Amino acid sequence: MLRRVRPLSIAIFAVMGMLGVANSDVTPRDAGALANATYLYIATVRKDGDQSKAAPVWFIAGDKQVFIDTNSDSWKAKRIRRGSPVLVWIGSQTGPAFIGQAEIVQDTAQQDMMIKEIPNKYFLAKIGFFGPTRAKFDSGKIVTIRITPARDLPDGFQSQPGTPAPSLEPGTARPLQ
Repeated sequence: MLRRVRPLSIAIFAVMGMLGVANSDVTPRDAGALANATYLYIATVRKDGDQSKAAPVWFIAGDKQVFIDTNSDSWKAKRIRRGSPVLVWIGSQTGPAFIGQAEIVQDTAQQDMMIKEIPNKYFLAKIGFFGPTRAKFDSGKIVTIRITPARDLPDGFQSQPGTPAPSLEPGTARPLQ
């Protein structure tokens, strides 16, 4: 069965493609911070345009994207399925921050990369606690999320749950919805 796509969603993704929003690279500022960070702090954008509370997550950094895992029924996953941008702080809630586009990844190769790399980076996953497994992916308990940076946020930008989130595009007051 075909899934109905709203015209507004099509227009937003077309504009994002023209602006290169979904094709940004990790900036040198963020690449250095990612190399030394243990955690990312992730906030999504609620339907009303306000920030959620930032939550610490384990991550794996790529050249152009960052990958995280989360429970498939978490608010992060629900909002990302809806198309929410994500606010990301690197290393701490006061670390370098960027806003990016996130998507649920169904590719088993990406999931296998997470299954392999998370235990290499995090001791608790190495000894069998909390890490991703093929069984968790196959049962639908967890999902991998790919985050592609759209733009850096100003130095000192901090999480403020319940306040309007910045936009994916500079110079606009509200995020794309």
